[in-house]
Amino acid sequence: APPRARAARFRPCIDIHKGKVKQIVGSTLTDVAGGAAKESAPVTNFETARSAAEFARQYAADELLGGHVIMLGADDASIEAASGALAAYPGGLQIGGGVNVENAASYLDAGASHVIVTSYVFRDGALDRERLDGLVSAIGKDRLVLDLSCRKKDDGEYYVVTDRWQKFSDLRVNAETLERLSDSCDEFLVHAVDVEGKKLGMDGELVRRLGEWSPIPVTYAGGAGCVADLEAVAADGGGRVDVTVGSALDIFGGELPYERVVQWHNEQAA
Repeated sequence: APPRARAARFRPCIDIHKGKVKQIVGSTLTDVAGGAAKESAPVTNFETARSAAEFARQYAADELLGGHVIMLGADDASIEAASGALAAYPGGLQIGGGVNVENAASYLDAGASHVIVTSYVFRDGALDRERLDGLVSAIGKDRLVLDLSCRKKDDGEYYVVTDRWQKFSDLRVNAETLERLSDSCDEFLVHAVDVEGKKLGMDGELVRRLGEWSPIPVTYAGGAGCVADLEAVAADGGGRVDVTVGSALDIFGGELPYERVVQWHNEQAA
């Protein structure tokens, strides 16, 4: 049965690349051995001198819960910047990027409310149940967010993509998958990879499907650029889908006032 409707929420983000807060077109990142991003420059929409911790303090002041800190590369500078954000807003942020069973607990100890995982629990294009169960055993399902970022194939189905969104898995994002995986995590995070960071508008079909299918909280990311888009997520997702805004926000070089989005968020909960 579909979950009971609730208020849609705005989930802020802090994307960190080489220690700096940036907005990057995620599908343009590539990997080399060891988990570091290749030097071939990804497409960057925005970069700022403001520290990750400053953004975290802003989100804390605005009482925005459940935002995500994503490390786009596991270099020391990025880990240090992310740790600064977690320390600035203990319990208020989730963290992802290179999370595995060895380091997950350390991020929680550093102040993260949850860890976000994707590529670690997929191997050779398939969900690695053993790894997922190991993570749940190590930290508990209530501290785990599964990133089911996906792309649509020619068959009209959405499939999870891993390894910096370059590799298709065989896992379809559908009602059965979300029901099954809801036993192993507290929330889902779903980037619509085909539109994320490209200012192409949202994938309304995916939002509707997530609202119908997900039995636990789910956050949609990709293409939201105005208040009307936020309203569409609230409506299409039946109040059950939260939304992240990245490149479109003025704090990340876009035109949508961050303060207006916070106002929208507060109106939903009123």
